[in-house]
Amino acid sequence: MSAERRLRERGIELPAPAAPVANYVNAVQSGNLLFLAGKGPGPVAGKLGREFTVEDGYRHARAVGLALLAAMREALGSLDRVRRVVKVLGMVNAVPEFTDHPKVLNGCSDLFVEVFGAAGRHARSAVGMASLPAGIPVEIEAVVEVAPAARRRRARRARRR
Repeated sequence: MSAERRLRERGIELPAPAAPVANYVNAVQSGNLLFLAGKGPGPVAGKLGREFTVEDGYRHARAVGLALLAAMREALGSLDRVRRVVKVLGMVNAVPEFTDHPKVLNGCSDLFVEVFGAAGRHARSAVGMASLPAGIPVEIEAVVEVAPAARRRRARRARRR
């Protein structure tokens, strides 16, 4: 089943892609890999283990996953071009005693599997940070493998003939 269809069937709405706030872009494609800039959950600030629980963090990570999906769709035209999620790096703004970083990042990882099925399973790092920009509780970046655009596939086939 296509990722776009899964979104529709589950009633998942993607936010408008956020514009970069500095001299960078949301996504860069190199070959068949799309590198996504780190995203946060929006205008919310606080640390896991102080202002936020693991469950709150999970919800924030899911919101970041939605923002990453929006950036993927903007860069590719359709989430159906994603062949697989390759790598996710999640950074959790947490108090020093906090140790449940992976449980927080599951919010994003679970969303990717929900949308892409088995192709959403990925390698991942979940790390704690003393601070993140604007005090956001979580920032996540991703690398995905993409299928060539249909136009490029047709051109390649024509050249082979």
